[in-house]
Amino acid sequence: MLASPWWLLLFVVVIGLGVAYWYVQRMRRKRALRFANLDLLNQVAPQERNRWRHVPIALLLVSLALLTVALAGPQADRKVPRNKATVILVIDVSRSMNATDVAPSRIKAAQAAGKKFADELTDGINLGLISFAGTAATLVSPTPDHNATKEAIDKLRLDDKTATGEGIFAAIQQIQTLNAVLGGDKVAPPARIVLLSDGKETVPDDPDDPRGAFTAARKAKEEKIPVSTISFGTMSGTVDLEGDQVPVPVDDDSLRKIANLSGGQFFTAASLDELNKVYETLQQQIGYEKRRGDNSRPWLIAGTLLALISAFAALAINRRLP
Repeated sequence: MLASPWWLLLFVVVIGLGVAYWYVQRMRRKRALRFANLDLLNQVAPQERNRWRHVPIALLLVSLALLTVALAGPQADRKVPRNKATVILVIDVSRSMNATDVAPSRIKAAQAAGKKFADELTDGINLGLISFAGTAATLVSPTPDHNATKEAIDKLRLDDKTATGEGIFAAIQQIQTLNAVLGGDKVAPPARIVLLSDGKETVPDDPDDPRGAFTAARKAKEEKIPVSTISFGTMSGTVDLEGDQVPVPVDDDSLRKIANLSGGQFFTAASLDELNKVYETLQQQIGYEKRRGDNSRPWLIAGTLLALISAFAALAINRRLP
């Protein structure tokens, strides 16, 4: 896309210069053939030299074409940091997160990755933190101070049950509150919920319950707040409960459905490295946006360099400028 396509009309001038140069050379050759001795002409202007002497003007014409494109203002999409956005981290702290199938444990790995995510997130983003087990707790309201979230992540404590829906509802409420302070939904920055969990919701039993996870996901969709879910752990995870090894396999299906219902994305991670990669992907998606802007600089540089090369070539080949 071009900002000022009318500048492309200068291509007519560039083409005209090329045609004029060809015509002048042709007429000069005709006059030389008409009045000069052929043997003497070949000695003074051999064919090999005649071929190379056209290089400077060819380079000049190409440089003018490039500069014409630059004047037309070519546009390109660029990835730039967001000035404003809201992200709520929602982390499962049910006892199944104590499983050690992810070293050193699911919760320890989640804490390390969560802090890394907060540390690398773009400065202009408001970041909040909510934990949930049997109930949801807002640990940090959305704030540009990402250190507050990092400090709160260190203090996460495990508890009984898994109320995924409550965690999502609490995140939606925090976003709505911030949007109201900022002047309403119409002027509010984009928002995203990032939900990390390892298991199926246990409170309530039915995720389609009014306070269930699927209902919360539909509410997020209604509010235009996508929920990106991360299924963290493996199918072979177990946790020690009063001496018994209780299986706690990850539940990809429910977390995938939450993402689909809300318009978000679903990720899986079975190690700290994989989780860091997921957070890195989310950081790139959330922390940056594409903006269309001027892209004439490469054309200007190329056109200018070719014009300079043309001038040096003219001096070296013809001992004069073309």
